[in-house]
Amino acid sequence: MHHVVIVGCGPTGLMLAGELRLAGVDAVVLERRTSQELAGSRGGGIHARTIELLDQRGIADRFLAAGKTLQTATFGGTQLDLGGMPTRHPYTLALFQNHIERLLLEWVEELGVQIRRGVEVTGVSVDDAGADVQLADGSPVRARYVVGADGGRSMVRRSVGIPMIGPDATRSSLIAEVKVAGEPVQQGKVDARGIHGLYPMGDGTVRVVVTEASLGPATEPTLTDLRQALNDVFGTDFGVHSPTWLSRFTDATRQAESYRKGRVLLAGDAAHVHSPTGGLGIGLGLHDAVNLGWKLGQVLRGVSGGDLLDTYHAERHPAGERALKYTMAQSLFQKADPRQEALRDLLAEVLRADGAGAPIAGLITGLDVAYDPGPGRPLLGRRMPDLDISAASGPVRVYQLLHQARPLLLEFGGPRLEVGASAGYVQHVRATYDGAWQLPVLGAVAPPMAVLVRPDGYVAWVGEGSANGLAEALAKWFGNGGR
Repeated sequence: MHHVVIVGCGPTGLMLAGELRLAGVDAVVLERRTSQELAGSRGGGIHARTIELLDQRGIADRFLAAGKTLQTATFGGTQLDLGGMPTRHPYTLALFQNHIERLLLEWVEELGVQIRRGVEVTGVSVDDAGADVQLADGSPVRARYVVGADGGRSMVRRSVGIPMIGPDATRSSLIAEVKVAGEPVQQGKVDARGIHGLYPMGDGTVRVVVTEASLGPATEPTLTDLRQALNDVFGTDFGVHSPTWLSRFTDATRQAESYRKGRVLLAGDAAHVHSPTGGLGIGLGLHDAVNLGWKLGQVLRGVSGGDLLDTYHAERHPAGERALKYTMAQSLFQKADPRQEALRDLLAEVLRADGAGAPIAGLITGLDVAYDPGPGRPLLGRRMPDLDISAASGPVRVYQLLHQARPLLLEFGGPRLEVGASAGYVQHVRATYDGAWQLPVLGAVAPPMAVLVRPDGYVAWVGEGSANGLAEALAKWFGNGGR
């Protein structure tokens, strides 16, 4: 029996596999594809907090070297400057999914993650002791827990009967990577249907996005469908041919009613589907994986009780819900409509005021995520800033101390704190830091005397001159410390 079976080897499944490996548990990834190669580049883009998560594991530089950074984001028709965000990575990284998967695969292979390819999952059944993942060849794979990271049509989610809730699609678009007759030239148009465009990719291939005249069927589109849609919009099909990737997406926005049902958990697109507008999809899945990985690892190693897994839904469902609201709002501006244009113009006036765009920028970047923050303690439940601190061993960045996904107790003076049963599991570092602490949207905060940082980089306890509440925080998040 495996500790965990992860169904799906996309970005979410790969990130979770790496997190579980760092947590010291046995996980196997089941993937229908026979290789990691994708047909086409797919979606792309990750934002600041997602880059920080990769930085916390020591692999951000790989992604930054492969992509292009952009210091602006757009909401409605307004450009938001990300350059002033208080992060080491105040930008969006333009990088297509095929490259993101390739780099995550390199990482998990270095960690020794087991991946079984060419395997089709047909169902999941659960009992008190574990779960059986049924395969198309009739053989089961047994594990103590199963995580569905198998996309918007998740077989895992459907097998255990978790409903998806949210607005149905109002329009559909075709997206493709194709060759065209003649020299590729960028084209763009916005009409009452939506956004349409052709974007040369530099290798003779053109990425095409075209909104259909009516809501398309829930079937794979054909090249004939693409030609017809282009003719409807541009009066020509540009001689498109030789597609390497052709798909259909909609603005349907749905979220799993629960991210957990007993021994089955959902992450990534299996837990939430939405318009690709804004490029939040890949990042949301990686955030799910980093939140879930250490918790599932602690439960399986006996560090924590099973109720720790309830905090996965309690934290990630609201964060996902807020991000989905953003994608719905953003998609309103993606067609020519006088009423919506009026709203966009008024919104632009508001966002031009000093600081008015900060909450939206915080949402887009993911830097504003707060997990049950405590009253009067702005750091609690928020991501730990990546400070350049001075420790006994010398200068170090906080995120370097999170590379192995272990909890961290940082002290900045005062009597030495005691971690009790968690000694040996929780890293305990005394350090100094002279600068101001800046949080996204909130601005400067009073420097604490100590902070307890979870493996996912979020603050679990703030020390304000005493150890009050530390023992309770250690017990809540890290159980018996692995002893």
